[in-house]
Amino acid sequence: MLKNMWIGAAGMNAQMQKIETIASNLANINTNGYKKSRVSFADLVYQQQNKQVMPVANSQPGPQFGTGVRLSSVTKVFLQGSLIQTNRELDLAIKGKGLFAVRLADGRLAYTRDGVFNVVFDDDGEGQLVNQDGLPLVLDDAEPVPEDTEKIVVSPEGRVIAVDGQGNEKEIGTIRLYLVRNLAGLKTIGRNLFQTTEASGEAEVLIPGEDGTGVIRQGYLEASNVDLAEEMTSMIMAQRAYEINSRVIRTADEMWGMANNLKR
Repeated sequence: MLKNMWIGAAGMNAQMQKIETIASNLANINTNGYKKSRVSFADLVYQQQNKQVMPVANSQPGPQFGTGVRLSSVTKVFLQGSLIQTNRELDLAIKGKGLFAVRLADGRLAYTRDGVFNVVFDDDGEGQLVNQDGLPLVLDDAEPVPEDTEKIVVSPEGRVIAVDGQGNEKEIGTIRLYLVRNLAGLKTIGRNLFQTTEASGEAEVLIPGEDGTGVIRQGYLEASNVDLAEEMTSMIMAQRAYEINSRVIRTADEMWGMANNLKR
C-alpha cells in the first residue's frame, strides 16, 4: 500500500506539470507568433512480482506492476497561427514553416516567428531593422536604411526596399528564412526566440518560397496558435486526473489504517 501512495503522488506531480504547461499556453494566447507547448508522459519502470506458489521446473515469472508516471517531454507545436492584418509596414508574417533570424548581443543567431520590427537610426543617421528588443534582423547584402526613408516595402520573396519622399527606391537587403528539420527540437530562450540544438539540427538558409519555407506577408502578424477550447478541455481532464490520483493516496491510507487496526 505504501507503493500505491508513491504511484498516486507521481500521478499528481505529472498532472500538476501538465497544468503548468496549459497555464503558460493560456497566458500567451495573445502573444505574436507564440507556439503552444504540449506535454508527453511516459510510464516508469515495472517491478516483477513473484508468484506465491510452490516452485516447479517450468514455473512462469510473476506479473509485472507499474510504478507510476513521469513527464517525458514538453515540446513546441509549430502549427501555423492565424494571420492578422495590421496594415503596419514593418509588421511581417510568415505563411509557411520558415523562421526569421535576429542576431543576439554575443553574435549568435536566434530565430523567431514574431514579425514586429522597427527602424532604429544611429548618430550617423544610418538605420537598421530591429525587433522589439532591439536585436537586428539578419539580412543578406544589408545596407543602412537612409535617414530620409518615408516607406519600406517588403516583397513576398523578402526583398526590402526603402522609398524616400520623392519616390526613389533603394534596396537595403533581402530577408532570408531559416528552416530546421525538427522544429520541435528547438530550444526556447524566451522573448519569442528559439535556438537550434542537436535535436533540431542546424538551420538551413533559404529564399522565401523555397522548399516549404513560406512567403512573407507585409502588414500582417501571426497570432498565437493556442486553441482556447482545446486548452480548457485539457485543463479539465488534467484536473480530474489529479483528483483521481489523490483518491488513490487517500484510499491506500485508509487501507493501511485498517490493516494496522486489525485485532486478533
